[in-house]
Amino acid sequence: MGEHPSPGPAVAACAEAERIEELEPEAEERPPAEDHWKVLFDQCDPGNTGFISTGKFRSLLDSHSSKLDPHKREVLLALADSHANGQICYQDFVNLMSNKRSNSFRQAILQGNRRLCSKALLEEKGLNLSQRLIRHVAYETLPREIDRKWYYDSYTCCPPPWFMITVTLLEARTGVAFFLYNGVSLGQFVLQVTHPRYLKNSLVYHPQLRAQAWRYLTYIFMHAGIEHLGLNVVLQLLVGVPLEMVHGATRIGLVYVAGVVAGSLAVSVADMTAPVVGSSGGVYALVSAHLANIVMNWSGMKCQFKLLRMAVALICMSMEFGRAVWLRFHPSAYPPCPHPSFVAHLGGVAVGITLGVVVLRNYEQRLQDQSLWWIFVAMYTVFVLFAVFWNIFAYTLLDLKLPPPP
Repeated sequence: MGEHPSPGPAVAACAEAERIEELEPEAEERPPAEDHWKVLFDQCDPGNTGFISTGKFRSLLDSHSSKLDPHKREVLLALADSHANGQICYQDFVNLMSNKRSNSFRQAILQGNRRLCSKALLEEKGLNLSQRLIRHVAYETLPREIDRKWYYDSYTCCPPPWFMITVTLLEARTGVAFFLYNGVSLGQFVLQVTHPRYLKNSLVYHPQLRAQAWRYLTYIFMHAGIEHLGLNVVLQLLVGVPLEMVHGATRIGLVYVAGVVAGSLAVSVADMTAPVVGSSGGVYALVSAHLANIVMNWSGMKCQFKLLRMAVALICMSMEFGRAVWLRFHPSAYPPCPHPSFVAHLGGVAVGITLGVVVLRNYEQRLQDQSLWWIFVAMYTVFVLFAVFWNIFAYTLLDLKLPPPP
């Protein structure tokens, strides 16, 4: 290993790298950001060992400090402090510089929490409206200060939280349109879902039509009433949009859709004679994951009035769930047509406290690197396969008396 070279030559070598960056023969084979840092690293690693000393690493950061966000530089310095052997690996370096989630990033985050003493993001003054909004979202969703700083510096609103907004608008538009149409055609604006003609469309999941696979997903566009639709829309906007701003459309969309599908499949297994309407499976997956993440990181979460807000959220969810249970067991005005099931809520909660929690707790890491993620994915896959076979064989073997098709 030997002694570390003085910072002066390292700085000069790194500066020289900027002038010869275009001469790198493999530049076209790598992404631009990775290529840039590869050239700089190689100039500080003339022996091509794949490692540079922490001294050179610090010199490299100092020579390019004007190009780095201050909070990102803090994390990089924390990475340097965390390496007791005095060396930095090239892949660790590139992962951090290109914003990739990695184990080295997690290590830097943990070291940063212990070593960095700069002022909290909440104490920064002179922020405009959009900056205050991003800071608010960071404090609402992330438990560690260094995570919040990293998110605050790297968030660009490109792309915007399009998934939750698009799904919510489609649900609201479809739900209101059907509510008004059914109100006029059925002459009933209260508890429309109790009328058998309400289920006569191609969106609702119905046990007699369970072979139509799209219904396991499209039932989210129909709701039991305007109050049911209103609560789900509010929860999706207040909880889903901030989560998507932090974790991205892919991750949050995965949790939401997994909750929706798990909800309808759970009904087909546990409440086999009932139809399903509403987006509560997806909503409860997101909300339960968020609440569980707050509880598991209680001391680190700095959102205001978190105890009161958790209590309000739990009360609202309990009231909505209680309404669904009451509606399911309330005597039908048009027997033998049953009311919609409440089991989809429970399916969403199960997804939220398993897959959802893993997603929200690993903002800084790739999910495929987490063993717990693969365990829950395997459990979810087994459940889906079990439900599919259940739907194919169990209804016939149990000789159930299903309600007439709509």
